[in-house]
Amino acid sequence: MSAVALSPLRLWVVAARPRTLPAAVAPVLVGTALAGYEDVFHSARFVCALIASVFIQIGTNLANDYSDARRGADTEDRLGPVRVTAGGLMPPRRVLVGTWTAFGIAVAAGLYLAAVAGWALLLVGVASIAAGVLYTGGPRPYGYEGFGELFVFLFFGLVAVEGSYYVQTEKLRWEAFALAVPIGLLAAAILVVNNLRDIDTDRRAGKRTLAVRLGRLRARRLYASMIAVTFLAPIVIAAAGGLTWFILLPLLSVPLAVPLVRTVGTRSDGPSLNAALAGTGKLLAIYSILLSIGILMST
Repeated sequence: MSAVALSPLRLWVVAARPRTLPAAVAPVLVGTALAGYEDVFHSARFVCALIASVFIQIGTNLANDYSDARRGADTEDRLGPVRVTAGGLMPPRRVLVGTWTAFGIAVAAGLYLAAVAGWALLLVGVASIAAGVLYTGGPRPYGYEGFGELFVFLFFGLVAVEGSYYVQTEKLRWEAFALAVPIGLLAAAILVVNNLRDIDTDRRAGKRTLAVRLGRLRARRLYASMIAVTFLAPIVIAAAGGLTWFILLPLLSVPLAVPLVRTVGTRSDGPSLNAALAGTGKLLAIYSILLSIGILMST
C-alpha cells in the first residue's frame, strides 16, 4: 500500500479503521432501544449520540495511530493493516489535526446533548475523549500497561449504553447496565484479537498489552470466555425479569461466533487474525441489532 495508490479520502478511511466502528454504534442502538421499550425516542438526541460515539472512536483510532508511530510501536513487521503515520502515508501533523477535528465533531454533538439532557453529560464526554487520547498517548499510556480492554469495556459498554439510554429518558436503569455487559465485552474482544495478533511486535516495542501480559494461550482463553459470557448475559437478564425472553434473539448469532473462537484459539498468522478482528466487529454489529430488536419486541 502506498500513498500513490490511495486517494486522500481512502487514506482517511484507512486511518479511521472502519472495522472497529461497530463498537461505537452498538451501544447507542442498545441504549436507545431500551428507551424505546419505554415508548421514549428523541430522534435528534439519537443522531447526536451516534455522531458523538462514532467520532470519539475515530478520534481515538487516529490518536492511537499518531502516538504508536511516535513511540515506535508500529513497525514494518507488524501483522495488522498498515498505519498511515508509521507507514508514511500521512504526515504526523495531518493525522494530529484529523484527531482533534474528530474529537471536535464529537464535542459539538455532545454540547447539544448536554443542553437538552443535562450538563453532567459533558463530564462523560470529556472523560471519554481523555480515555481515547491517553490510550497510547501521554506520559503513561494505559494501553501500554494492559488496561486497554478494561477501558473499552467501561466506555464502549457501561458508559455508552447507559449514556445513550440517559440522553433519551434522563434517568438511569439497572437493565441498561446489564445490557451494557455483553456489548462492552464484544467491543473489548475486538481489542483482544488486535493485541493477540500484535503480541510479538508489541513485546519487542515494550508495549505490555493484556495479551503480552497473559501470553497467547491465556489471551485466547480470555477471548473465548468473553464470547461465552456475551451469550449468557441475555439469558440471565431475562431470567431476572428485567425484560421478556425476546431478548434471547442475539443467540441467533451464535453460528457467527463459533468459527471466530476457533480461529482465535488456533491461528497466529496475520491474515487469519485480521479476518477474526473484522468478524468480531461484524458479530458485535449483528448481536446489537438483534438485541435492540428483542428489547423493542419486549413491549
